[in-house]
Parts: sequence; structure tokens; C-alpha cells
Amino acid sequence: MQSNFEHCAALVREADRDRYLATLFAPADHRGALFALYAFNIEIARVRDLAREPLPGEIRLQWWREALAGERAGEAAAHPVAAALLATLSLYGFVATPLLELIDERIFDLYDEPMVTIGALELYAIRTQSPIFAMAAGILKTGSVPSELFTLDASVASTIGGILRNFGLHASRRQLYVPQEIMDRHQVQPADIFAERVSVPLLAALAEMRAIAGRHLAAAQEKLISAPTEILPAFLPVALVGPQMRRMKRPGYQPFAPQQISPLRRQWLLWRAARDPSRIFRS
Repeated sequence: MQSNFEHCAALVREADRDRYLATLFAPADHRGALFALYAFNIEIARVRDLAREPLPGEIRLQWWREALAGERAGEAAAHPVAAALLATLSLYGFVATPLLELIDERIFDLYDEPMVTIGALELYAIRTQSPIFAMAAGILKTGSVPSELFTLDASVASTIGGILRNFGLHASRRQLYVPQEIMDRHQVQPADIFAERVSVPLLAALAEMRAIAGRHLAAAQEKLISAPTEILPAFLPVALVGPQMRRMKRPGYQPFAPQQISPLRRQWLLWRAARDPSRIFRS
């Protein structure tokens, strides 16, 4: 079983470096469980990339539903991420329901349907990220239930940060997470995004996305004072959202190839936030 957790740690180190580094600030006896949870999140988030077509993607997601429901015990035991995750759920007394809802929401990623409204985007963010934040918090402080607003706002801010960081990748796949509501308000056409044409209306639409993320960061910041210090490593990666968005306000911002924060600076920002948690939700 230990090799399963080691596999998860290696996967997170490779595919989600920010959460890997954040986990190093957690107590050693909880890191394996965190890596299992984060490795599961990676597996679900990359289904589109691995499957390439919607139907095989849906089949992969269905396998994960059945594995979490205990319907593929033999196969799950042979899958290092599934085995480690199921062991984690059992050890910490978690139910799988939030993760099943996360899987259902990820079906959106397999298709090129538009994200219609801001509310739809926020709901997508909450359903795909809040279970990860909440379970990570539960791992770090058994029995702790962080303020719902604290968790939900962190989910929305983190998701929008990822959308802006990967805007060019999504455009190359003809995938849009910017709500149609925002695009209509700024008169941005999907064809222009898919052609990677930078325009004043597009920059205004993305600025509105940053403003939404900023509001959610501020809302989470207000709740930070009541958060148990033990759970804060679960939220450390959110500390990168504010600095990333500030770079996007600089002259010469290229939304399809935004200047990324260097790995060394990302590590330093996480370390600084670990020492001073008030920095986690700064916009």
C-alpha cells in the first residue's frame, strides 16, 4: 500500500507542483493522504487530454464513479491512485459523495459547450474544487469543517486563476470557460478567441474575470481569521492567484501566452504564505 502513496506523491510532484510543495508544509503523517486526494484530482482533470474524445472520456469518468462506489474492487485495488484514495476515505471517515459530484461536473470538460453565465462558472468551480479543499482540510484537522464561504470562495478564485493561466491552451482546443454572459457584455466573439486575436474587448472581458476572482479572494480573506491554522496548507496554492493576476495587469499582457511566475518564485510565494497566512487570499 505504501507504494501506492509514493506513486501519488510522484504524480502530484510532476503534474501539480504547487500542491506538491504546499503539502510539504503539512505534517508528515498526513502527506500521503493529501497526495492521494490530489492525485485523484489530477486523474479526473486530465481525462480530456488522455481520452481526446468525449465518449472515451465519459467511460473513464464512469470507471472512477464505479471504483468510488465499490463496484470495481479488484480493478481499484490494482490502480495505485484509486487504491490510495479509497484507503484515505476509509481512514478519515469520508464519504465519496462530494467526489462523485466532482466527477459529474467534469463532464463539462469533455465537450466544447459554452459556459453560459457567471453563476454557471462559479458553480462549476465550487463542484470541482470545493470537495478537494474541504477534504484536504479534513485530513489536516480531523473533524474540522471549514467555513463554507471560505472553501467556496477559494474554489472560485483558484479556478478562475487556472482559466486565465491556461487561456491559450483552452483556446487551442476550442474550449471556452469565460462565460458567454461576459463575452456578450464586451462584444467578444468565440471565433476571435480561437484565432488568438488580442483586442481591447477581450482584455476587458478578462479584466472582469480577474475582478470576479478578486472579489472571491476578498470574501475568503474575511473568513481567514476564524480558520484553524492546521488546515491552511490545504489553501496555500491560492496564494499564487493574486500575484499571477497582478502580472496580468501590466502593460503588454498577452492573454494567450501570459508570463508565468517562475518555479523558484512560486516556491518562495508559497513559503511566504505559509509563514504569513494573511497572504493566501490577497488579490
